[in-house]
Amino acid sequence: MAGTQGEIGVQPVADSYRWRQLAIGVVCMVMIANLQYGWTFFVPDIQQKFGWDRAAIQWAFTLFVLAETWLVPVEAWFVDKYGPQRVVLFSGFLCGVGWIVNSYAETLPMFYLGQILAGIGAGGVYGTCVGNALKWFPDKRGLAAGITAAGFGAGSALTVAPIQWMIGTHGFQHAFFYFGLGQGLVVMIFAMLMASPKRGQVPEVTTNQNVLQTKRNYAPTEVLRQPIFWLMYFMFVIVGAGGLMATANLKPIALDFGIDKVPVTLFGLTMTVITFAATIDRILNGLTRPFFGWVSDHIGRENTMFIAFAMEGVGIYLLHLWGHDPIWFVILSGCVFFAWGEIYSLFPSTCTDTFGSKYAATNAGLLYTAKGTAALLVPFASTLQESTGSWDAVLIIAASANILASVLAIAVLKPWRAGVVRQNGIQEGRVLA
Repeated sequence: MAGTQGEIGVQPVADSYRWRQLAIGVVCMVMIANLQYGWTFFVPDIQQKFGWDRAAIQWAFTLFVLAETWLVPVEAWFVDKYGPQRVVLFSGFLCGVGWIVNSYAETLPMFYLGQILAGIGAGGVYGTCVGNALKWFPDKRGLAAGITAAGFGAGSALTVAPIQWMIGTHGFQHAFFYFGLGQGLVVMIFAMLMASPKRGQVPEVTTNQNVLQTKRNYAPTEVLRQPIFWLMYFMFVIVGAGGLMATANLKPIALDFGIDKVPVTLFGLTMTVITFAATIDRILNGLTRPFFGWVSDHIGRENTMFIAFAMEGVGIYLLHLWGHDPIWFVILSGCVFFAWGEIYSLFPSTCTDTFGSKYAATNAGLLYTAKGTAALLVPFASTLQESTGSWDAVLIIAASANILASVLAIAVLKPWRAGVVRQNGIQEGRVLA
């Protein structure tokens, strides 16, 4: 059994039960992954069929991310009031409906509506599952949040080829309909198995000299008044924007580079550039979340941010220099996604360490809205590309933003957060070996 006796009548649960709850969340996250990471495969076909401007089409992606992120604090309130089951059940329904609407869409406003519905559903699933992970694993916050977020980051890897096959053979409308229907149904089924921990069911927190956790539990209204929260928010925005730009434009970038259909052989496998890059990117984007989450549990959140953000900045800059080569495009895009995806484990963990676990889902949800703010920059990336005729300026700006974030993490956030946590008292718990 894990942990210690909590409130009267509540016994700590077995570790196996905690991991089952984590696994349920991961399955749900896998099922919503295509809503974000599969979008890039539809853009060229939508543009070809209707002849719309690419930037106008990408506003559908931006609206999806805005709906996915900015409503998470509201959805977290519903989780606190009604529990995770009802929220994820209804959210799974919206995920399916959103892509079914896309399958019938003949106008941009209809695509916008479909993406908004899918975004609301995805946000409900994402916020609930990450919040649940933070609550079930106070002793392994970075790892638990990372594993859960990995389901979203890598969940679409296995469907890269099938979704492109269906688009190519049956049209993007069929792909929207059948993938939307199947993914939504699976989320609704697994939602019935979810539960939130009661006080006393989970272990004590784990502390070490690098990972400081506060004794104080900040209410969401208090968090919004903390300047350090807005520093984290700004860092999330500037790092998130580069990754979202790559996510939405991976195929268009490869298409503009003239290499999207070039066959590439790596690791004994041969695929076209876009299929190979998308598959590797999804896998690495998933693996990075538990990996860097685990690293941050040992060396500290800010130290890990410094390493990862610097890696992404260098990777994006090298993509600008060498991305026209098919092999380097595959390798460097993978590096970029590996160095980007960890924000979805590092920032929730840092937020909960700083502001307490009582309102972990809502507070992490408030910070997660930074992803929506970052998504506002995605259409402007397409506009900048179209006005300059190349992706050079977009990639250089994204690389510079990541280098700035890496410096802020180690030079500003780390000492500032240490002072805030010590002022409120450091949480006593088991010492990490």
